[in-house]
Amino acid sequence: MSMKTNWKGLVLVGLISSASTLAGFKLLGTDSDRDVIIKEAAAESINRFTSTGIPVGTPGDFVYAAEATTPTVVHIKSTITRQASRQQIPDIFRDFFGDEFEGGSRGPQSSEASGSGVIISQDGYIVTNNHVVEGAQELEVTLHNKSKFRAKVIGTDPSTDIAVIKVEAKDLPAVTLGNSDAVKVGEWVVAVGNPFNLESTVTAGIVSAKGRGLGIIGQSSRRNGVKPTAATAGDSPLESFIQTDAVVNPGNSGGALVNLKGELIGINTAIASPTGSFAGYAFAVPSSIVKKVSTDLIKFGNVQRGYLGIALDDLDSRKAEEYGVKVNDGVYVREFTENSAAKAGGVNKGDVIVKVDGINIHSIPELQQSIGLHKPGDKVNLTVNRNGSEKDLTVTLRNRTGGSDIIKRDETAAIMNALGAQFGDLSDQEKQRLSRYKLEGGVKVLSIEGGKFARSQVEEGFIITKVNGKAVRTVKEFQSAIAGKEESMVQFEGLYPDAPYDIYSFGFRL
Repeated sequence: MSMKTNWKGLVLVGLISSASTLAGFKLLGTDSDRDVIIKEAAAESINRFTSTGIPVGTPGDFVYAAEATTPTVVHIKSTITRQASRQQIPDIFRDFFGDEFEGGSRGPQSSEASGSGVIISQDGYIVTNNHVVEGAQELEVTLHNKSKFRAKVIGTDPSTDIAVIKVEAKDLPAVTLGNSDAVKVGEWVVAVGNPFNLESTVTAGIVSAKGRGLGIIGQSSRRNGVKPTAATAGDSPLESFIQTDAVVNPGNSGGALVNLKGELIGINTAIASPTGSFAGYAFAVPSSIVKKVSTDLIKFGNVQRGYLGIALDDLDSRKAEEYGVKVNDGVYVREFTENSAAKAGGVNKGDVIVKVDGINIHSIPELQQSIGLHKPGDKVNLTVNRNGSEKDLTVTLRNRTGGSDIIKRDETAAIMNALGAQFGDLSDQEKQRLSRYKLEGGVKVLSIEGGKFARSQVEEGFIITKVNGKAVRTVKEFQSAIAGKEESMVQFEGLYPDAPYDIYSFGFRL
Protein backbone atom coordinates (compact mmCIF):
# COMPACT_ATOMS: atom_id res chain seq x y z
CA MET A 1 0.00 0.00 0.00
CA SER A 2 1.59 3.27 -1.04
CA MET A 3 0.43 6.52 0.37
CA LYS A 4 1.59 10.04 0.93
CA THR A 5 2.62 9.42 4.53
CA ASN A 6 4.47 6.23 3.56
CA TRP A 7 2.66 4.10 6.15
CA LYS A 8 3.27 0.91 4.16
CA GLY A 9 2.67 -1.30 7.15
CA LEU A 10 -0.45 0.43 8.38
CA VAL A 11 -3.65 -1.58 8.45
CA LEU A 12 -7.07 -1.26 9.97
CA VAL A 13 -7.01 -3.28 13.17
CA GLY A 14 -7.67 -6.78 11.86
CA LEU A 15 -10.07 -9.48 12.98
CA ILE A 16 -9.49 -13.18 13.65
CA SER A 17 -11.70 -16.69 12.80
CA SER A 18 -16.54 7.20 35.32
CA ALA A 19 -14.56 9.50 37.26
CA SER A 20 -16.57 12.59 36.50
CA THR A 21 -19.89 14.25 37.01
CA LEU A 22 -22.20 12.96 34.29
CA ALA A 23 -24.23 15.03 31.88
CA GLY A 24 -27.04 13.10 30.18
CA PHE A 25 -27.27 13.55 26.41
CA LYS A 26 -30.72 12.76 25.00
CA LEU A 27 -31.08 11.58 21.45
CA LEU A 28 -34.38 10.74 19.82
CA GLY A 29 -33.92 7.18 18.65
CA THR A 30 -35.39 5.17 15.82
CA ASP A 31 -38.42 4.36 17.96
CA SER A 32 -40.46 7.52 18.43
CA ASP A 33 -41.54 6.56 21.95
CA ARG A 34 -38.05 6.16 23.32
CA ASP A 35 -35.03 8.38 23.94
CA VAL A 36 -31.47 7.10 23.72
CA ILE A 37 -29.43 8.33 26.66
CA ILE A 38 -25.70 8.70 26.10
CA LYS A 39 -23.54 9.68 29.05
CA GLU A 40 -21.08 12.52 28.64
CA ALA A 41 -18.45 13.81 31.00
CA ALA A 42 -19.21 17.22 32.44
CA ALA A 43 -16.67 19.99 32.07
CA GLU A 44 -15.69 19.79 35.74
CA SER A 45 -14.82 16.47 37.36
CA ILE A 46 -15.48 15.66 41.00
CA ASN A 47 -12.81 14.14 43.16
CA ARG A 48 -12.98 10.35 43.28
CA PHE A 49 -10.59 7.66 44.38
CA THR A 50 -9.55 4.35 42.88
CA SER A 51 -9.80 1.06 44.68
CA THR A 52 -6.16 1.57 45.65
CA GLY A 53 -7.06 4.73 47.55
CA ILE A 54 -5.39 7.30 45.28
CA PRO A 55 -7.23 10.03 43.34
CA VAL A 56 -8.79 9.07 40.03
CA GLY A 57 -6.67 10.22 37.10
CA THR A 58 -3.36 10.07 38.94
CA PRO A 59 -0.63 9.67 36.29
CA GLY A 60 0.57 6.11 36.04
CA ASP A 61 -2.40 4.57 37.86
CA PHE A 62 -4.70 2.67 35.52
CA VAL A 63 -6.91 0.84 38.01
CA TYR A 64 -9.94 3.11 37.88
CA ALA A 65 -9.87 3.42 34.09
CA ALA A 66 -9.73 -0.38 33.75
CA GLU A 67 -12.47 -0.98 36.33
CA ALA A 68 -14.78 1.64 34.80
CA THR A 69 -14.27 0.65 31.15
CA THR A 70 -13.94 -3.14 31.06
CA PRO A 71 -17.66 -3.85 31.75
CA THR A 72 -18.66 -1.55 28.86
CA VAL A 73 -16.50 -3.29 26.22
CA VAL A 74 -18.03 -6.25 24.40
CA HIS A 75 -16.73 -9.04 22.22
CA ILE A 76 -18.29 -9.17 18.75
CA LYS A 77 -18.29 -12.35 16.69
CA SER A 78 -19.44 -12.03 13.11
CA THR A 79 -20.44 -14.83 10.77
CA ILE A 80 -19.58 -14.20 7.15
CA THR A 81 -20.99 -16.36 4.37
CA ARG A 82 -19.45 -16.43 0.94
CA GLN A 83 -20.14 -18.44 -2.16
CA ALA A 84 -17.82 -21.21 -3.25
CA SER A 85 -16.68 -20.76 -6.82
CA ARG A 86 -18.38 -23.03 -9.31
CA GLN A 87 -16.09 -24.92 -11.66
CA GLN A 88 -16.16 -23.40 -15.13
CA ILE A 89 -16.93 -26.02 -17.78
CA PRO A 90 -15.17 -25.56 -21.14
CA ASP A 91 -17.48 -25.08 -24.11
CA ILE A 92 -16.34 -28.38 -25.67
CA PHE A 93 -17.72 -30.35 -22.69
CA ARG A 94 -20.89 -28.24 -22.53
CA ASP A 95 -21.48 -28.92 -26.24
CA PHE A 96 -21.03 -32.66 -25.66
CA PHE A 97 -23.10 -33.05 -22.48
CA GLY A 98 -25.58 -30.21 -23.13
CA ASP A 99 -26.44 -27.02 -21.22
CA GLU A 100 -27.62 -28.99 -18.19
CA PHE A 101 -24.14 -30.36 -17.47
CA GLU A 102 -22.87 -28.97 -14.12
CA GLY A 103 -19.44 -29.19 -12.58
CA GLY A 104 -18.25 -28.36 -9.11
CA SER A 105 -20.53 -27.53 -6.24
CA ARG A 106 -22.77 -24.61 -5.42
CA GLY A 107 -23.30 -23.43 -1.91
CA PRO A 108 -22.26 -20.97 0.73
CA GLN A 109 -19.14 -21.21 2.85
CA SER A 110 -19.14 -19.67 6.33
CA SER A 111 -16.29 -18.17 8.30
CA GLU A 112 -16.10 -16.31 11.58
CA ALA A 113 -14.27 -13.16 12.63
CA SER A 114 -14.15 -11.23 15.86
CA GLY A 115 -13.62 -7.74 17.17
CA SER A 116 -14.70 -5.39 19.92
CA GLY A 117 -17.39 -2.82 20.64
CA VAL A 118 -18.29 -0.28 23.32
CA ILE A 119 -21.72 0.08 24.93
CA ILE A 120 -22.85 3.71 24.66
CA SER A 121 -26.36 3.45 26.11
CA GLN A 122 -27.98 1.33 28.80
CA ASP A 123 -30.61 0.01 26.38
CA GLY A 124 -28.14 -1.74 24.11
CA TYR A 125 -26.61 0.61 21.53
CA ILE A 126 -23.00 -0.35 20.83
CA VAL A 127 -20.42 1.53 18.76
CA THR A 128 -17.74 -0.36 16.85
CA ASN A 129 -15.81 -0.16 13.58
CA ASN A 130 -17.52 -0.51 10.23
CA HIS A 131 -14.93 -3.10 9.21
CA VAL A 132 -15.89 -5.25 12.21
CA VAL A 133 -19.49 -5.72 11.05
CA GLU A 134 -19.12 -5.24 7.30
CA GLY A 135 -20.47 -8.15 5.28
CA ALA A 136 -21.64 -10.08 8.35
CA GLN A 137 -24.84 -12.12 8.15
CA GLU A 138 -24.96 -12.72 11.90
CA LEU A 139 -23.52 -10.81 14.84
CA GLU A 140 -23.11 -12.29 18.31
CA VAL A 141 -22.22 -9.97 21.18
CA THR A 142 -20.71 -11.29 24.40
CA LEU A 143 -20.89 -8.97 27.39
CA HIS A 144 -18.31 -8.75 30.15
CA ASN A 145 -20.53 -10.99 32.33
CA LYS A 146 -20.53 -13.67 29.56
CA SER A 147 -24.14 -13.00 28.52
CA LYS A 148 -24.59 -13.50 24.77
CA PHE A 149 -26.97 -11.62 22.47
CA ARG A 150 -27.77 -11.47 18.77
CA ALA A 151 -27.16 -7.95 17.46
CA LYS A 152 -28.53 -6.03 14.50
CA VAL A 153 -26.79 -3.28 12.56
CA ILE A 154 -28.39 0.14 13.11
CA GLY A 155 -26.17 2.01 10.67
CA THR A 156 -22.66 2.24 9.28
CA ASP A 157 -20.42 5.07 8.09
CA PRO A 158 -17.55 3.78 5.93
CA SER A 159 -16.16 7.33 5.63
CA THR A 160 -15.15 7.25 9.32
CA ASP A 161 -15.09 3.44 9.78
CA ILE A 162 -17.71 3.72 12.53
CA ALA A 163 -20.83 1.56 12.94
CA VAL A 164 -23.61 1.25 15.50
CA ILE A 165 -25.21 -2.09 16.40
CA LYS A 166 -27.87 -2.92 18.98
CA VAL A 167 -28.74 -5.76 21.33
CA GLU A 168 -32.12 -6.13 23.02
CA ALA A 169 -31.16 -5.66 26.64
CA LYS A 170 -31.69 -3.20 29.47
CA ASP A 171 -29.65 -1.65 32.29
CA LEU A 172 -26.31 -2.33 30.59
CA PRO A 173 -23.13 -0.63 31.79
CA ALA A 174 -22.48 2.26 29.39
CA VAL A 175 -19.24 4.12 28.81
CA THR A 176 -18.94 7.84 29.52
CA LEU A 177 -17.99 9.89 26.46
CA GLY A 178 -15.04 12.17 27.11
CA ASN A 179 -13.80 15.22 25.23
CA SER A 180 -11.19 14.08 22.71
CA ASP A 181 -10.44 17.70 21.80
CA ALA A 182 -9.08 18.21 25.32
CA VAL A 183 -6.70 15.25 25.09
CA LYS A 184 -3.03 16.26 25.27
CA VAL A 185 -0.04 14.68 23.59
CA GLY A 186 1.87 12.79 26.29
CA GLU A 187 -1.30 12.02 28.29
CA TRP A 188 -1.69 8.48 29.65
CA VAL A 189 -4.42 6.40 28.01
CA VAL A 190 -5.79 2.87 28.35
CA ALA A 191 -6.95 0.57 25.55
CA VAL A 192 -9.57 -2.11 26.30
CA GLY A 193 -10.58 -4.79 23.82
CA ASN A 194 -10.42 -8.42 22.77
CA PRO A 195 -7.16 -9.05 20.88
CA PHE A 196 -6.74 -12.56 19.47
CA ASN A 197 -10.07 -13.51 21.10
CA LEU A 198 -8.58 -12.78 24.54
CA GLU A 199 -11.55 -11.07 26.14
CA SER A 200 -11.28 -8.01 28.39
CA THR A 201 -7.63 -7.18 27.75
CA VAL A 202 -6.28 -3.89 29.12
CA THR A 203 -3.12 -2.14 27.89
CA ALA A 204 -1.71 1.33 28.56
CA GLY A 205 0.35 3.94 26.76
CA ILE A 206 0.49 7.63 25.99
CA VAL A 207 -1.01 9.81 23.30
CA SER A 208 1.75 10.10 20.71
CA ALA A 209 0.04 12.52 18.33
CA LYS A 210 -3.34 13.92 17.30
CA GLY A 211 -5.01 14.73 14.01
CA ARG A 212 -3.30 12.02 11.98
CA GLY A 213 -4.57 11.63 8.42
CA LEU A 214 -3.27 8.34 7.06
CA GLY A 215 -5.24 7.67 3.88
CA ILE A 216 -6.36 4.22 5.01
CA ILE A 217 -10.14 4.48 5.12
CA GLY A 218 -11.44 2.94 1.91
CA GLN A 219 -8.28 0.85 1.58
CA SER A 220 -8.13 -2.87 2.32
CA SER A 221 -8.89 -3.75 5.92
CA ARG A 222 -7.21 -7.15 5.54
CA ARG A 223 -10.28 -8.61 7.14
CA ASN A 224 -10.39 -12.11 5.66
CA GLY A 225 -9.55 -10.54 2.31
CA VAL A 226 -12.61 -8.26 2.30
CA LYS A 227 -12.24 -4.64 1.31
CA PRO A 228 -14.23 -2.05 3.23
CA THR A 229 -17.03 -0.38 1.35
CA ALA A 230 -15.82 2.87 -0.13
CA ALA A 231 -17.32 6.07 1.18
CA THR A 232 -20.49 6.40 -0.84
CA ALA A 233 -22.43 9.23 -2.41
CA GLY A 234 -19.58 11.72 -2.22
CA ASP A 235 -18.77 11.16 1.46
CA SER A 236 -15.00 11.57 1.45
CA PRO A 237 -13.02 9.77 4.15
CA LEU A 238 -12.79 11.75 7.40
CA GLU A 239 -9.55 10.90 9.16
CA SER A 240 -8.18 12.68 12.22
CA PHE A 241 -6.81 9.83 14.30
CA ILE A 242 -5.46 9.89 17.84
CA GLN A 243 -2.11 8.09 17.75
CA THR A 244 -1.06 6.09 20.80
CA ASP A 245 1.61 3.59 21.77
CA ALA A 246 -0.79 1.50 23.86
CA VAL A 247 -0.57 -2.10 22.63
CA VAL A 248 -3.39 -2.82 20.15
CA ASN A 249 -3.63 -6.03 18.13
CA PRO A 250 -6.03 -7.83 15.76
CA GLY A 251 -9.36 -8.13 17.58
CA ASN A 252 -9.03 -4.73 19.28
CA SER A 253 -11.01 -3.19 16.40
CA GLY A 254 -13.94 -1.23 17.80
CA GLY A 255 -12.60 -1.32 21.36
CA ALA A 256 -12.23 1.60 23.76
CA LEU A 257 -9.43 4.09 24.19
CA VAL A 258 -10.03 5.93 27.48
CA ASN A 259 -8.30 8.48 29.65
CA LEU A 260 -7.39 7.76 33.26
CA LYS A 261 -10.85 8.94 34.38
CA GLY A 262 -12.40 6.11 32.37
CA GLU A 263 -13.88 8.47 29.76
CA LEU A 264 -14.01 7.31 26.15
CA ILE A 265 -11.71 9.43 23.99
CA GLY A 266 -11.51 7.14 20.96
CA ILE A 267 -12.42 3.89 19.21
CA ASN A 268 -9.35 1.81 18.35
CA THR A 269 -9.26 1.31 14.61
CA ALA A 270 -5.83 0.80 13.05
CA ILE A 271 -2.26 -0.23 13.76
CA ALA A 272 1.04 0.58 12.06
CA SER A 273 2.63 -2.78 11.40
CA PRO A 274 4.61 -4.66 8.74
CA THR A 275 3.32 -7.97 10.13
CA GLY A 276 -0.34 -7.29 11.01
CA SER A 277 0.42 -7.30 14.75
CA PHE A 278 1.37 -4.41 17.00
CA ALA A 279 4.69 -2.79 16.18
CA GLY A 280 4.65 0.40 18.17
CA TYR A 281 1.72 2.63 17.19
CA ALA A 282 -2.05 2.42 17.04
CA PHE A 283 -4.72 4.83 15.87
CA ALA A 284 -8.17 5.62 17.22
CA VAL A 285 -11.15 7.57 15.87
CA PRO A 286 -11.60 10.46 18.36
CA SER A 287 -14.72 10.50 20.53
CA SER A 288 -15.89 13.80 19.03
CA ILE A 289 -16.31 12.04 15.68
CA VAL A 290 -17.70 8.90 17.36
CA LYS A 291 -20.39 10.93 19.12
CA LYS A 292 -21.39 12.80 15.95
CA VAL A 293 -21.50 9.69 13.76
CA SER A 294 -23.22 7.37 16.24
CA THR A 295 -25.97 9.85 17.14
CA ASP A 296 -26.64 10.60 13.46
CA LEU A 297 -26.79 6.88 12.61
CA ILE A 298 -29.29 6.24 15.40
CA LYS A 299 -31.44 9.26 14.61
CA PHE A 300 -31.29 9.55 10.81
CA GLY A 301 -29.90 6.22 9.56
CA ASN A 302 -26.93 7.98 7.99
CA VAL A 303 -24.45 10.71 8.87
CA GLN A 304 -25.32 14.36 8.33
CA ARG A 305 -22.06 16.02 7.31
CA GLY A 306 -21.61 19.65 6.49
CA TYR A 307 -19.33 20.59 3.60
CA LEU A 308 -17.35 23.71 2.72
CA GLY A 309 -17.08 22.70 -0.94
CA ILE A 310 -13.39 23.41 -1.50
CA ALA A 311 -10.31 21.61 -2.77
CA LEU A 312 -7.47 21.94 -0.25
CA ASP A 313 -3.74 21.58 0.24
CA ASP A 314 -1.59 21.46 3.36
CA LEU A 315 1.06 24.17 3.67
CA ASP A 316 4.74 24.20 4.52
CA SER A 317 7.43 26.76 3.70
CA ARG A 318 8.01 25.31 0.24
CA LYS A 319 4.29 25.18 -0.62
CA ALA A 320 3.82 28.71 0.75
CA GLU A 321 6.51 29.97 -1.61
CA GLU A 322 4.99 28.02 -4.52
CA TYR A 323 1.52 29.43 -3.91
CA GLY A 324 2.80 32.92 -3.10
CA VAL A 325 1.08 33.17 0.32
CA LYS A 326 2.35 34.99 3.41
CA VAL A 327 1.98 32.12 5.91
CA ASN A 328 3.22 28.54 5.89
CA ASP A 329 0.83 27.13 8.50
CA GLY A 330 -2.81 26.43 7.67
CA VAL A 331 -4.85 24.97 4.81
CA TYR A 332 -4.64 26.46 1.33
CA VAL A 333 -7.82 26.89 -0.76
CA ARG A 334 -7.00 25.64 -4.26
CA GLU A 335 -10.43 25.48 -5.88
CA PHE A 336 -14.17 25.42 -5.26
CA THR A 337 -16.71 22.74 -6.02
CA GLU A 338 -20.06 23.50 -7.62
CA ASN A 339 -22.45 25.27 -5.23
CA SER A 340 -19.60 25.77 -2.77
CA ALA A 341 -20.63 26.94 0.69
CA ALA A 342 -17.21 28.51 1.26
CA LYS A 343 -17.37 30.54 -1.94
CA ALA A 344 -20.88 31.73 -1.08
CA GLY A 345 -19.57 32.75 2.35
CA GLY A 346 -16.83 34.98 0.95
CA VAL A 347 -13.82 32.65 0.84
CA ASN A 348 -11.50 33.36 -2.10
CA LYS A 349 -9.29 31.04 -4.08
CA GLY A 350 -5.79 31.40 -2.62
CA ASP A 351 -6.98 32.07 0.92
CA VAL A 352 -5.35 30.15 3.78
CA ILE A 353 -7.77 28.84 6.42
CA VAL A 354 -6.07 29.28 9.80
CA LYS A 355 -8.98 28.95 12.27
CA VAL A 356 -12.43 27.40 12.59
CA ASP A 357 -14.60 28.87 15.35
CA GLY A 358 -11.48 30.34 16.93
CA ILE A 359 -9.54 27.05 17.01
CA ASN A 360 -6.21 27.01 15.17
CA ILE A 361 -6.08 24.80 12.07
CA HIS A 362 -2.73 23.35 11.02
CA SER A 363 -3.70 20.55 8.62
CA ILE A 364 -6.43 19.17 6.38
CA PRO A 365 -7.39 16.41 8.88
CA GLU A 366 -7.91 19.06 11.58
CA LEU A 367 -10.06 21.12 9.22
CA GLN A 368 -12.05 18.07 8.11
CA GLN A 369 -12.74 17.11 11.72
CA SER A 370 -13.82 20.64 12.67
CA ILE A 371 -16.22 20.88 9.73
CA GLY A 372 -17.32 17.23 9.78
CA LEU A 373 -18.74 17.63 13.29
CA HIS A 374 -21.36 20.02 11.89
CA LYS A 375 -24.50 19.26 9.89
CA PRO A 376 -25.80 21.00 6.75
CA GLY A 377 -27.24 24.42 7.60
CA ASP A 378 -24.88 25.03 10.53
CA LYS A 379 -22.91 28.27 10.53
CA VAL A 380 -19.15 28.21 11.20
CA ASN A 381 -16.72 31.07 11.65
CA LEU A 382 -13.68 30.79 9.40
CA THR A 383 -10.56 32.88 9.85
CA VAL A 384 -8.58 33.13 6.62
CA ASN A 385 -5.23 34.72 5.89
CA ARG A 386 -5.59 36.77 2.72
CA ASN A 387 -2.50 38.55 1.41
CA GLY A 388 -0.96 38.58 4.88
CA SER A 389 -4.02 39.85 6.76
CA GLU A 390 -6.54 37.80 8.69
CA LYS A 391 -10.23 38.06 7.85
CA ASP A 392 -13.19 36.52 9.68
CA LEU A 393 -15.99 35.01 7.60
CA THR A 394 -19.27 33.28 8.48
CA VAL A 395 -20.05 30.29 6.28
CA THR A 396 -23.30 28.31 6.20
CA LEU A 397 -22.39 24.69 5.52
CA ARG A 398 -24.15 22.72 2.80
CA ASN A 399 -24.80 19.05 2.18
CA ARG A 400 -22.92 17.01 -0.39
CA THR A 401 -25.37 18.04 -3.13
CA GLY A 402 -24.91 21.75 -2.43
CA GLY A 403 -28.14 22.24 -0.45
CA SER A 404 -28.78 22.83 3.23
CA ASP A 405 -31.35 20.09 3.87
CA ILE A 406 -30.84 16.97 5.96
CA ILE A 407 -30.26 14.03 3.62
CA LYS A 408 -32.30 11.04 4.69
CA ARG A 409 -31.03 7.53 4.08
CA ASP A 410 -31.77 6.20 0.61
CA GLU A 411 -33.90 3.18 1.49
CA THR A 412 -33.33 1.53 -1.89
CA ALA A 413 -29.57 1.94 -1.48
CA ALA A 414 -29.85 0.46 2.01
CA ILE A 415 -31.70 -2.57 0.63
CA MET A 416 -29.15 -3.01 -2.15
CA ASN A 417 -26.39 -2.88 0.45
CA ALA A 418 -28.19 -5.48 2.57
CA LEU A 419 -28.35 -7.82 -0.42
CA GLY A 420 -24.55 -7.84 -0.44
CA ALA A 421 -24.15 -8.19 -4.21
CA GLN A 422 -23.26 -6.11 -7.23
CA PHE A 423 -25.63 -6.26 -10.23
CA GLY A 424 -25.25 -5.35 -13.89
CA ASP A 425 -27.27 -5.15 -17.09
CA LEU A 426 -26.92 -7.94 -19.63
CA SER A 427 -24.85 -7.51 -22.78
CA ASP A 428 -26.56 -7.68 -26.17
CA GLN A 429 -25.01 -11.11 -26.69
CA GLU A 430 -26.38 -12.39 -23.38
CA LYS A 431 -29.83 -10.98 -24.17
CA GLN A 432 -29.77 -12.66 -27.57
CA ARG A 433 -28.89 -16.00 -26.01
CA LEU A 434 -31.74 -15.72 -23.48
CA SER A 435 -34.20 -14.80 -26.21
CA ARG A 436 -33.85 -18.34 -27.54
CA TYR A 437 -35.56 -19.47 -24.36
CA LYS A 438 -38.30 -16.84 -24.70
CA LEU A 439 -36.79 -14.61 -22.02
CA GLU A 440 -36.65 -10.86 -22.59
CA GLY A 441 -33.64 -10.21 -20.37
CA GLY A 442 -32.58 -10.01 -16.77
CA VAL A 443 -30.07 -8.69 -14.26
CA LYS A 444 -26.72 -10.37 -13.82
CA VAL A 445 -25.11 -10.97 -10.42
CA LEU A 446 -21.60 -9.61 -10.94
CA SER A 447 -20.22 -10.35 -7.49
CA ILE A 448 -21.33 -11.51 -4.04
CA GLU A 449 -19.57 -9.79 -1.16
CA GLY A 450 -21.76 -10.77 1.79
CA GLY A 451 -25.25 -9.87 2.88
CA LYS A 452 -28.35 -11.90 2.19
CA PHE A 453 -27.29 -13.19 -1.22
CA ALA A 454 -24.30 -14.92 0.38
CA ARG A 455 -26.67 -17.13 2.37
CA SER A 456 -28.54 -18.28 -0.70
CA GLN A 457 -27.42 -20.88 -3.23
CA VAL A 458 -26.73 -18.17 -5.78
CA GLU A 459 -23.33 -17.68 -7.38
CA GLU A 460 -21.71 -15.00 -9.46
CA GLY A 461 -23.07 -15.12 -13.01
CA PHE A 462 -26.63 -15.91 -11.94
CA ILE A 463 -29.26 -14.00 -13.95
CA ILE A 464 -32.32 -12.73 -12.10
CA THR A 465 -35.31 -12.67 -14.41
CA LYS A 466 -38.17 -11.99 -11.98
CA VAL A 467 -38.75 -10.27 -8.63
CA ASN A 468 -42.01 -11.18 -6.90
CA GLY A 469 -43.22 -12.69 -10.16
CA LYS A 470 -42.59 -9.52 -12.19
CA ALA A 471 -40.04 -9.59 -15.01
CA VAL A 472 -36.96 -7.38 -14.56
CA ARG A 473 -34.77 -6.56 -17.54
CA THR A 474 -32.40 -3.89 -16.21
CA VAL A 475 -30.76 -2.90 -12.95
CA LYS A 476 -33.07 0.12 -12.84
CA GLU A 477 -36.12 -2.15 -13.05
CA PHE A 478 -34.58 -4.42 -10.41
CA GLN A 479 -34.10 -1.47 -8.03
CA SER A 480 -37.67 -0.33 -8.63
CA ALA A 481 -38.94 -3.83 -7.89
CA ILE A 482 -37.27 -3.94 -4.47
CA ALA A 483 -37.91 -0.29 -3.54
CA GLY A 484 -40.03 0.03 -0.41
CA LYS A 485 -39.74 -3.68 0.37
CA GLU A 486 -37.81 -3.29 3.63
CA GLU A 487 -39.06 -5.76 6.25
CA SER A 488 -40.97 -7.60 3.48
CA MET A 489 -40.58 -11.02 1.91
CA VAL A 490 -39.16 -10.86 -1.61
CA GLN A 491 -39.01 -13.78 -4.05
CA PHE A 492 -36.35 -13.97 -6.78
CA GLU A 493 -36.37 -16.20 -9.84
CA GLY A 494 -33.61 -16.78 -12.36
CA LEU A 495 -31.15 -19.09 -14.04
CA TYR A 496 -27.54 -19.71 -14.99
CA PRO A 497 -26.63 -18.99 -18.64
CA ASP A 498 -24.92 -22.40 -18.96
CA ALA A 499 -28.06 -24.19 -17.67
CA PRO A 500 -31.00 -22.13 -18.95
CA TYR A 501 -33.51 -24.97 -18.48
CA ASP A 502 -32.95 -25.02 -14.70
CA ILE A 503 -35.01 -22.26 -13.07
CA TYR A 504 -34.02 -21.37 -9.52
CA SER A 505 -36.31 -19.62 -7.06
CA PHE A 506 -35.38 -18.29 -3.63
CA GLY A 507 -36.55 -15.62 -1.25
CA PHE A 508 -35.93 -13.90 2.05
CA ARG A 509 -37.06 -10.97 4.16
CA LEU A 510 -35.23 -7.76 3.33
